Amino acid sequence: MDSVKAARVLKGVRDAALTGQRPAVGPRPVIEASWGRVLRRGLDPDRDVRARLLTLEELEERRRSSALAEVLPELRRALVSIADAAQHIMVVADTEGRILWREGASAVLRMADGHGFELGADWRESTVGTNGVGTPLVARRPVQVFSAEHFVRTHHSWTCAGSPVTDPRDGRLIGVVDVSGPLDTMHPATLALVHSVTRLAEAELRTRHLSTLDRLRTTALPLLAGIKGQAVVVDPNGWTAAVTGMAPTDRLALPKSFGPGRAWLPSLGECRVEPLPGGWLLRPDDSGGTAFEASAVVVLDLSSPRRWTVSVTGETGGWTHELTPRHAELLYLLAAAPQGRTASALAGELFGDPGRAVTVRAELSRVRRYLAGLLEGRPYRFREGTDVRVILPQDPADLLPQSTAKSVVRARRGEGD
Repeated sequence: MDSVKAARVLKGVRDAALTGQRPAVGPRPVIEASWGRVLRRGLDPDRDVRARLLTLEELEERRRSSALAEVLPELRRALVSIADAAQHIMVVADTEGRILWREGASAVLRMADGHGFELGADWRESTVGTNGVGTPLVARRPVQVFSAEHFVRTHHSWTCAGSPVTDPRDGRLIGVVDVSGPLDTMHPATLALVHSVTRLAEAELRTRHLSTLDRLRTTALPLLAGIKGQAVVVDPNGWTAAVTGMAPTDRLALPKSFGPGRAWLPSLGECRVEPLPGGWLLRPDDSGGTAFEASAVVVLDLSSPRRWTVSVTGETGGWTHELTPRHAELLYLLAAAPQGRTASALAGELFGDPGRAVTVRAELSRVRRYLAGLLEGRPYRFREGTDVRVILPQDPADLLPQSTAKSVVRARRGEGD
């Protein structure tokens, strides 16, 4: 099917969805979910709404603070020449959907200006509807949005392919890379290309991180040689550079607020924390336990559609950790099933394949690094007697929007298990 016929079919699908009819061909699940979110927010499908552009000063500040600036040369080398030759543009946006960089064919850049697809523009899904910048940020996966799959009618002459970028140093979403152009110039392989390039960008960030750890290790080793007892040196994200007197581990989970003085960590107990150039020296106290006590209260905060945390409080103090999308899913599924779930059952929920239990076990082993003593296995569950509280979004439809787990989908629809 050529692009014109495909656009015509998609227009019929969109029109049917907006009027509550059943189309002959349904929208793709990722597009249907996006349309549902946008409709609930009351966006007008026939009106092109644009937010205020960032000022030049605001744009430069966001560029300076973005981790994507570190890999912008790699993105340019991989995408700009291809985009320019194919009459496309490359767009790089931050986690709020603000366009920070934009390069490519000059004629297409002028067309993009007419759509409001310009530097400093807000292309969140909640602002402009389904699109190749905002929708991948919500779905946390690569998404191609072709013609009438865009929610707003004035964007139907456009096609976008965007892929989110995650910082391997802390697992956080840092932005999205998008290739866009007129609908008759987009190739079906564009999404795969963009996704591959973002994986290369993440690999470059990982390589830079390893180099930083090596420098920290060089600084730390002479210091650790003079320390008796246990000590570990970590970078700001908890990655271990060097250790003495204790078993090494790849990474320690650090609380959101962390600084010099004293801190309680689930994997080490009470610690003295000293600053180092590019990291921290942690010296555990002999008297500190490493597990949360029986009276611990666990609060799983899923109220935001894009950022989630788990907090634990008890007699030894409090601690908060920001969750990855996968860990937020797992903890929600365990909180919803006090009796516990097997690894196979969790794999069936997450992937639709009980045979992927090994993947689930690996993820839960990472979760247990920061919830020491609070999670038990066979089946996986919160320790008996633990006070687990879940804070849900005001709108159930905003619960973990990137998740396809069966229980999460039912909860978003307001259906019980």
